[in-house]
Amino acid sequence: MINKAIFEENWKLIRSGATERWSLMADYDLSKVDKAEVKLDKFVTMLRVKYGYTPEKAREEIGRFWAEFVVKSKVNP
Repeated sequence: MINKAIFEENWKLIRSGATERWSLMADYDLSKVDKAEVKLDKFVTMLRVKYGYTPEKAREEIGRFWAEFVVKSKVNP
């Protein structure tokens, strides 16, 4: 799982790989997250709508994505 602070701080990095990971996410969808006050909550909602995830599953998937991203890019969380 990823916490809200890490997600918010790293949204631009997460956004850059989001469409590759979640092909149903369009740039239009991500621009809605850009404008959201709480980006993590909005992104979770988008995953729920696009993929039918539960909130818990969406957060797990985001956390998995971030963990893989950190390992690949050596970003400090």
